[in-house]
Amino acid sequence: MARIEDVAKRAGVSASTVSYVLSGRRTISEPTRQRVHEAINALNYRPHAGARALASQRTHVIGLIAPLRPDVDVSVIMQFVAGVVTRSRSHGHDVLMLTNDDPDGVERVAAGLVDALIVMDVESSDWRLPAMSRMAQPCILIGVPDDPHGLSCIDFDFEQAGRLAVRHLAATGARRLALVGSPSAVLERHTSYADRMVRGVTDEASELGLGMITRSSEASFAAGSDQMAALLAEHPDLDGVVVHNEAATDGVLTALARAGRKIGDDTPVVVVGPREMVARHGVAVATIDIPGRLIGSTAVDMAMAALGSSEHPAEVRLIAPRLESDSSQP
Repeated sequence: MARIEDVAKRAGVSASTVSYVLSGRRTISEPTRQRVHEAINALNYRPHAGARALASQRTHVIGLIAPLRPDVDVSVIMQFVAGVVTRSRSHGHDVLMLTNDDPDGVERVAAGLVDALIVMDVESSDWRLPAMSRMAQPCILIGVPDDPHGLSCIDFDFEQAGRLAVRHLAATGARRLALVGSPSAVLERHTSYADRMVRGVTDEASELGLGMITRSSEASFAAGSDQMAALLAEHPDLDGVVVHNEAATDGVLTALARAGRKIGDDTPVVVVGPREMVARHGVAVATIDIPGRLIGSTAVDMAMAALGSSEHPAEVRLIAPRLESDSSQP
């Protein structure tokens, strides 16, 4: 395996000159730069990753904190992860993913392991925020806490999605609505997206003078079915449903069908979730897509923009929701 000294000897320069060509930390004449690159190619030289990082003060790694808790839908989380990984590669970066609820995780990655950090599953009052705000590296939140502590945020506009779902149901004539939402543990943690969804549906229903019942559901077919059956038993006048729980959606739709409800007719339904996951249900429901890949890739772009500028201001970006009506479903 070729060493930097071998490249220097073949190019007729010093090893330090080769290092400067690789790092770009000093201006090297174009003929000398060309000789060095020709020697690198001829010897198939590959700089050591650690040395390259030291020379450039960059690790070419983006950290991603994505806790995989029992109450989260991993298939949905991985859509966001796929967006982060794909876009990071286009920027020449690898991704270091941390999946545990480890209190020391932020400090570890901040200690020079990554160039930037992206954090998912952000809570409305997140205990990690003070540590993240002290990081030298850019930190991007996927989620919008009550106080971002000066950090940039990107997320889907769940509050507006909730409002949009309620307006759609109201337009169909529905007057007694229910939200089958996130698992109880997600709500108890006050995870940002779940809080904003509840706030959106309840505020819009109140402003329109509609009845609104909000219920959590564990992330399973059985839980969604049981919760929907209980709602129908307790509120037989229920005539519109919002579902924001991908794993429970099949159960909700099945319970409605078993109760003799005609989905999209006497009981319109709006499902909030990734479009491809909603389409698999094969039922005529209105949908509000959650573009996980777009959000993940945008988080990377925001991190790279901040990494390239010492004066990059913090910002909050929200992806506006769009509703596809029942007739667009197969």
